[in-house]
Order: sequence, then structure tokens, then C-alpha cells
Amino acid sequence: MINMYDVIIIGAGAAGMTAGLYTSRKNLKTLIISMDVGGQTSIPSRIENYPGFEEVNGYELMTKFQTQAMKWGAEMITGKVVKVDKKGDGFKVDLIDKTSYEARAIILAFGKTPLSLGIPGEDKFMGKGVSTCVTCDAPLYKDKTVAVVGGGNSALGGAWELSSLAKKIYLIHRRDEFRGDEAEVDRVKKQDNIDLVLSHVPIEVKGNQFVEGLVVEDVNTKKQKTLEVDGVFVEIGFKVDSDFIGHLVKRNEQNEIISNQNCETSEPGIFACGDVSNVAFKQTVISAGEGAKAALQCYHYLSGAKGKVSIDWDH
Repeated sequence: MINMYDVIIIGAGAAGMTAGLYTSRKNLKTLIISMDVGGQTSIPSRIENYPGFEEVNGYELMTKFQTQAMKWGAEMITGKVVKVDKKGDGFKVDLIDKTSYEARAIILAFGKTPLSLGIPGEDKFMGKGVSTCVTCDAPLYKDKTVAVVGGGNSALGGAWELSSLAKKIYLIHRRDEFRGDEAEVDRVKKQDNIDLVLSHVPIEVKGNQFVEGLVVEDVNTKKQKTLEVDGVFVEIGFKVDSDFIGHLVKRNEQNEIISNQNCETSEPGIFACGDVSNVAFKQTVISAGEGAKAALQCYHYLSGAKGKVSIDWDH
């Protein structure tokens, strides 16, 4: 039996769930496939920069997204997509469990995954003092002490952003010099409340209910010390698992799906939105907006208005 849909959305974070809401409201038979619900947004225990909510738990916010998409008829299954291929005028999606689904269009919304330190306490305190997004969580650490782990522009920029809020920032890097741009390095070095902890690696996050300390080790002497911190920001990069679709769409050097302002990829009928695309800013509110754009453009594509955009006042 062929499981046929108008559109299959791969990913169930802010972008994917919003796309599912919009395609379902356009009466398109929609299937959302994902390994989890909410993606990175579901991790923080407190989000303060999503419009309409002064403060909201990330998991609760994503549950609302899911409920609304399901209300309008979107279907959802848990699974890992291993390949997408063209089939006739549409596409065939294969899952790791050997099941397959077909659709006339595809929306890629599976995001990107932050690289982890892989140390004790990291998972335990994720969203409880451990964060992978300075822009999202920096305001929570006003007048507090935090650690930023990393040596590239993300870590340098994160430390700089935190310097106007936090009382003290430890910037931890495994090498004795940074990989980021010189301008970023110079700016950080001039900041009085940023303490450079070079040639050190984090080995354990400590705390009770929330983060209370970070154990670091000197890469040369192996001597350990504990930094008393209220939060740990992991800024060591991201990975994008887009190989299953790479033969169909163009990607950049970071394996992000290249899409235009209307979320169209190089392959007609495939759209990309949210963190997996080359959109500049990785924020929940932006991913939600991109999901809506991708869904509306997908609807126009399936309606025969390929390559065209019409004004849509559907609220």
C-alpha cells in the first residue's frame, strides 16, 4: 500500500510544526516525520524572547505548536528519514524502519544539531544552566557568572554579548589561541569581565537542580580546577545531517540547504525552512516564520503557480 500525501514535512521543530499548521489549513494532506517534537526549542526551561509570551517553557511552547498543527489535520509519525528520491512528478521518502511514503512536495525543516561536549552533567543540566544559544538565554544571566566554551566566532561573539549582562565570563578554549577573526579576538581581550581560560578543556558540569560549577583541565599539566558558574554556554559549532537529500538539492559548505527568500531550493517541489536552511539567524521566531513561508510557497507550487508568489491574507 502506498502512503501518499500532498506534502511531507521532515522535522517537527518550530519551522516544521508551523509549516504543518499552514499546509493543513490549506487542506493539503500533510505528514510530519521527525525523531522528536520541538527540536532545540523544546530544551530550555525558560524562553523570554518569543512574542506573545513574557516567559514560557520551551517544551510547553512546542507542545502548543504540535497541538495546533494536529488540530487542523496534520499527521505525525516518529521516524528517521534515510533517503528522499524523485518518483514521477513527486517524491518518495524512505525511513530507517524500511517504511516508505510518497508526496507531491517536500518541506525540509529538520534543523541542525549543536555539537556537544560529551562530558558528565552536560545532558543532565541542559536547559537548567547549560545552553547552546547565547542570544536566547543571555538575559537570564544578568549579574551572574557564566562560562562560554569554544574558540571560534560563535564563542567569541557569545562572550562579547554576555559581557554587557553577566558579572563575569570565563571563555574556555582547548588551544592557546583562538580560531575566530582577529577583530573578534581583540574585542574580547579588551573586555575587563571576560577571563580567558586557554589550553583548558571542560570535563564535568556540576550542580544540584541547576548548574553550580564547571570542572576544567589543563591540556598540558592535566591539573584540574572548578570554576564557580551559574551557566555554561556550549559554542563549539553545529552539524547538519543533510546527506540523505544532498543528491537532490544544493548545499553550502556547512551542509545547510540553500534556499531563496521564498524557501525554494534548487529542486522544484522541495522547500527548506528554519535552521537547516541558509537563513542567517537561528531563532525560534524566525524558524516559525520561515515555516509559514515554506508552506504557503508549497501551496502555490501545488496549485500550479510554480515560481509565483501571491499575496496571502490567511490569518
